[in-house]
Amino acid sequence: MTKRNADHNASFKPAWWLPGGHLQTVWQTLCRRPIKNLNLRRERFELPDGDFVDLDWVGVGSGPIVLVLHGLEGSICSPYAKGMLSAVLQRGWRGVFMHFRGCSEEINRHPRSYHSGDTQDVASVMSAIHERESKTVLAAVGFSLGGNVLLKWLGESGEKSLLKAAVAISVPFELHKTADRVSQGFSRIYEINFLWSLRKKMRAKFDIQTSPIELPQLKKLKSLREFDEKVTAPLHGFCSADDYYQKSSSRQFLNKIQVPTLLLQSKDDPLMTADVLPHEDELSSQVTLELSEKGGHVGFVTGDLPWRAQYWLEQRVPEFLTQYLS
Repeated sequence: MTKRNADHNASFKPAWWLPGGHLQTVWQTLCRRPIKNLNLRRERFELPDGDFVDLDWVGVGSGPIVLVLHGLEGSICSPYAKGMLSAVLQRGWRGVFMHFRGCSEEINRHPRSYHSGDTQDVASVMSAIHERESKTVLAAVGFSLGGNVLLKWLGESGEKSLLKAAVAISVPFELHKTADRVSQGFSRIYEINFLWSLRKKMRAKFDIQTSPIELPQLKKLKSLREFDEKVTAPLHGFCSADDYYQKSSSRQFLNKIQVPTLLLQSKDDPLMTADVLPHEDELSSQVTLELSEKGGHVGFVTGDLPWRAQYWLEQRVPEFLTQYLS
């Protein structure tokens, strides 16, 4: 594992029975045992613009709070969601999983949805939590799209950030490169799955409310780039998909981050290209990049046998955060 600006001497050791980035990526979705008996408490959080997001809480007391942000079309049902909340709970902290607009199995009120550069909702949620508990220590963990949102927000906030520490995992630092990569080879499987979910959600929403844009025939949109060009960009005030990608990519914000932040990335991530990774001189002194040879996209599965699979992120993330939350 390559570590830039890092002094941590542990490393991820991939499971020998999951060779390649694709197997690391799909293992949790296809084979991970469900996490049961996690006592979730849902909060409907009202946003300043009249819309809402749903928060799922774990833990009680007055300990630190760790916000968890999901990836594209993720939810509390995503395999990594309850795993990370469980890891947070085991440390004696409280966890709050934030669903982006429209991702909690209920259609959001406004025509707009969520996107990779939308930091305002996260800012609203964290500001409200800070107002409720001004002395509570706050941290955040973001996966994929959620990691991009988190890093952009940290860069925008600078020294005014409410967080004591953050971790971002499998981040698409340059969105246009990820959009192109996911259309190639076997990675097209992920794109098809994303598009199926996005199109279904758009149909459901605009069956009950009027669209502010002229919606194309959704079934004709065959790539994420096409979807972002025809739907995401105009729905959220961008001129084009390229305008959306350029303004929302987190790579340009990394040198502005003033909070201890760990980036966990894998070289064999099937949704990325090698040139999407930031160079050391792009990172602020507060940002550490740990780059592994293997691990896939939000995978990082280890263990000597399949029925003894272990999820390294749920060890490494709390270990890093402990330095700042204890």
